[in-house]
Amino acid sequence: MQKFDAIVIGSGQGGVPLAKKLAKAGWQTAIIEKRWIGGTCINDGCTPTKAMIACAEVAHTVANSRRWGITVPGFQVDFETIVARKNEIVTSFRGGATKGLEKTDGVTIFYGTAGFSGPKTLALKLSTGSTATITADHIFINTGTSPQIPDIPGLAQVPWLTNTTLLDLQLLPSHLIILGGSYIGLEFGQMFRRFGCQVTIVERTTLLKREDEDVSAAMKKILEGEGITVHTGADIKQVEGTADAVRIVLHTHGESKTITGSHILVASGRTPQTKELHLDTTGITTDEKGFIPVNEKLETSVPGIYALGDVKGGPAFTHISYNDHLILLKNLLENGNETITGRPIPYCVFTDPQLGRIGLTEKEAREKGFDIQVAHLDMNRVARAIETGQPEGFMKAVVEKSTGRILGAAILGHNGGEVMSVLQIAMIAGITATQIREMIFAHPLYAESLNNLFMSIRE
Repeated sequence: MQKFDAIVIGSGQGGVPLAKKLAKAGWQTAIIEKRWIGGTCINDGCTPTKAMIACAEVAHTVANSRRWGITVPGFQVDFETIVARKNEIVTSFRGGATKGLEKTDGVTIFYGTAGFSGPKTLALKLSTGSTATITADHIFINTGTSPQIPDIPGLAQVPWLTNTTLLDLQLLPSHLIILGGSYIGLEFGQMFRRFGCQVTIVERTTLLKREDEDVSAAMKKILEGEGITVHTGADIKQVEGTADAVRIVLHTHGESKTITGSHILVASGRTPQTKELHLDTTGITTDEKGFIPVNEKLETSVPGIYALGDVKGGPAFTHISYNDHLILLKNLLENGNETITGRPIPYCVFTDPQLGRIGLTEKEAREKGFDIQVAHLDMNRVARAIETGQPEGFMKAVVEKSTGRILGAAILGHNGGEVMSVLQIAMIAGITATQIREMIFAHPLYAESLNNLFMSIRE
């Protein structure tokens, strides 16, 4: 049995820097990866999808260039080149992350799967076919999540895709049916529509169900405006078909419909990758879905064993995983007292226009009993949006009436994530709505229209 000071299971965006920094602090550290260094984000999440979305935005601009007075006689989407570009970027990012680990003194990389065989002991099945047993006083679980496959009659009998396998297609689908109307479903749906595919999105509730109704409705209108068919409130009764065609029978708004397409993308949520870990041998508790609950310092029910990133449940974003590792490092190496309690949770949906979100929604603020004012500004009243030909969406902020404190914001617009980040910094710094309303911003940035946004609630 090989003894380490720390073991990191999974090499995602929290696991890699955690392993490197622990090693640099003098901890002999093992990191275990069953697939590729970099986790979901680099290999089949943020990096590849945003690379392909960028191509889709160019296609959309060219297809609609007459809006800007530019005529393009003809163009075609070279999907093979788009995929090759994506693969080149992924390979570069993955290679950089791998080399960074390999050259860090004190880090030992094991490629294979890990399962607990005792409280702080791991049995490894290595990719070479051999096995190993390792132990450490500090263990960090960073195994992430995988696509959740819903229990829909007939789905198991037809070919279907996930966000991972869809990225490997070499030919464009003629009609992509997407099961799920959250971040993954909307980003992929708009992207493949802009590549020229027919796209249908089927969602059991509403699009972006965690958002306010006005945000959901505006997003639906934007997507439908690009020719995407959206079915919300849809209960899927049956899936059937062959490798050549798939059919979905659904019930929505009192009527039955049958949709026929060429491919199905399952984008109906994520499930934690904890089954192979054999957590029952450690005493680590999980919730009913298999996620690992942690305390405010990311420690599991077993002292010395921590969980970071998506596997612990809660907001499943790369930047949260990265922040998790910073909290762990400060507490373990610097005798800090950092917690995850009350930290801001910014995120962005990379549709076009983007949805940048921070803090409370209007609904959440009212449910929590805040006396609020809601600032609202349509993007077709934003100078920069008009000038650049990007007038879709709106800016919205939730403000505590008595103090002017900004409680949350939703920026559905071009570069919405960047504008949201301005408000995030304002919220952290305690800058009020009144101060932003009177602040000087460079003209004519999108951020300048934050003046007008908060002017909408001026008494």
